[in-house]
Amino acid sequence: MPAIKPTCVRDLKLRVNIVDVISRVVTLRKAGARYKGLCPFHTEKTPSFNVDADKGFFKCFGCGKAGDAIAFVRETEQLSFTEAIETLGKRFGVVIEYEEGSGPTKEERTLRQELFDLHEHAVEHFVQVFRAKAPTGDFMRKYWTETRRFSPDLADEFRIGAVDPDDTGLAATLMKRRFSEEALRQSGLFFVREQAALTLGSLRPRFRGRLMIPIRDHQARVVAFTARQTTLTPADDPAREAKYVNSPETPIFTKGHLLFNLDRAREVAGKENQPFVLVEGQLDAMRCWSVGLKTAIAPQGTAITDSQLVLLRRYQTKVECFFDGDAAGQKAALRFLPMALKAGLEVRFLGGLGETKIDPDVLFLEKGLEAYASLKAGSLSAMTFACRSLLAEPELATPEEKTRVAGEIQRIVIQAESEVARSQFLAEAASALRLPLSALQKDFQTFERRQKDQDSARAAAAPAPVPTPVPTVQAGIRSIAPEQDILLLCLHWEQFGKAVAQAFPHDWIDLSHPAGSVLNRFLAEFEQDNWPGRDHLDPLLETAEEKALVASLSFDTPDLDDPVKALQEGIRRLRARALEPQLRKIDLDLATHHADSSVDAISLLKTRSDLQRQLRQPIVLAVAV
Repeated sequence: MPAIKPTCVRDLKLRVNIVDVISRVVTLRKAGARYKGLCPFHTEKTPSFNVDADKGFFKCFGCGKAGDAIAFVRETEQLSFTEAIETLGKRFGVVIEYEEGSGPTKEERTLRQELFDLHEHAVEHFVQVFRAKAPTGDFMRKYWTETRRFSPDLADEFRIGAVDPDDTGLAATLMKRRFSEEALRQSGLFFVREQAALTLGSLRPRFRGRLMIPIRDHQARVVAFTARQTTLTPADDPAREAKYVNSPETPIFTKGHLLFNLDRAREVAGKENQPFVLVEGQLDAMRCWSVGLKTAIAPQGTAITDSQLVLLRRYQTKVECFFDGDAAGQKAALRFLPMALKAGLEVRFLGGLGETKIDPDVLFLEKGLEAYASLKAGSLSAMTFACRSLLAEPELATPEEKTRVAGEIQRIVIQAESEVARSQFLAEAASALRLPLSALQKDFQTFERRQKDQDSARAAAAPAPVPTPVPTVQAGIRSIAPEQDILLLCLHWEQFGKAVAQAFPHDWIDLSHPAGSVLNRFLAEFEQDNWPGRDHLDPLLETAEEKALVASLSFDTPDLDDPVKALQEGIRRLRARALEPQLRKIDLDLATHHADSSVDAISLLKTRSDLQRQLRQPIVLAVAV
């Protein structure tokens, strides 16, 4: 693959604000001179993910992840270095230049990136069918505006499409675009026999005669489709009776990892501090959007998953659940509640309880945004909803029934990590179930102890995990490797670099770990007066691990009164590590020289004296302070 010019990489990093890059994934809030948010690389409830716009780096003080804008895109979108740069260039209008004068061919792209491109072409094809003055387009537009009662503008906004009952146009379009055989097979848009040669005739459309709703990930990339059955859906469709058919899971689409409309809703939820409104279907979410409720989201036709809730937690901690009030809706809500508490979400339930089905699509169509205000006024807290769902009439319940329900409530409450939240939940539950609070608290303490004992037993039976070391260097804290300390200081006090390079033999550096390799490389640049400056180090860094280390060390300036003294201490440690083992070996040889006539004691004594003298010498740095 042709290499991207280093000058282009440098220009990209200067022109693209890292805050703009990361804000697509993480809700960032100003915190002094930096920005903070919840880390996208691990689950957390208190923000420890920091972004420094001036330096162009991010760093999580929880998990240790660090890097620049390119590293962030690579990590969050699973792209190669070249693909990440191309993605940023396309996103921010920066022209990418290659050493060989041409970009990578379609054959050289990764399958994931090709699938993203393929889905964009598929969306455009379906949209054109929907808009066309032809039988399918005319029918689908009428279905959209008259049957579903949505506006044409909403169809444009969500890029609603359609498929002809005998569609062959999509396959022809994609083959003309020269997408690879592997991408066509794995796109999920066609039925293809595994061993069959790939031809236009062998690509049988998965979706025919259906309304097409694009599914986007949280970064607004189309990754799949939901297809709504219509009267145009042919009788020989294998899924003819299914109202909705989703794309199968592919390398870019996992149902349990996505929420419909999150790419739009997250921006409103983060900036305006509005709760997410979780509805059951995609058309429900679009109806909410059409009346001005911009934070509505929906799962992809499956039960809510932990991954989806962790994703929500990045942008907003408050979620309002608007499921049907019937038995099935209550059951789904009760499954959702403990998972939400475990993820650190604050949950309320809209729509109340009862056997009457409340359809968000119909409700908002008839009453508009005013319906939301009414629902919100009558919303139920997490515990009130759970207690009423499990025991509708507590005043008529037997002690055995209350005991059973109290046990169910305990299994929900224990998912909350905060003791304050648990205490409040128990108080609400005691009131709703007509129970003495002290009795419920005592039972919960017993349940909690039993749960801890079971967790301890499981942990004891499980093999011990192998810890993953995280390189962290903080101001005033000495790391295990002196190379890392010296590297940190050279990055922040670049004017001392050449003096450090000339202060000791470079064979003292341990090259077996990234800090040593990078320090050795950097000191050579300092020594030869080739140091490019801290903002242009990419060509000197060979691995993702090295880049992450340098980003982490660059993020915080050490709080030191005397950096020269700190550098001298780092070099002293290097010297001691290099020379003291030699001294110990000489002492051992001298202790045994009577038994070994080949040992030259005089030479050993002279070498020992020289090593001792070197160890006593002060470390001198030729710098102007």
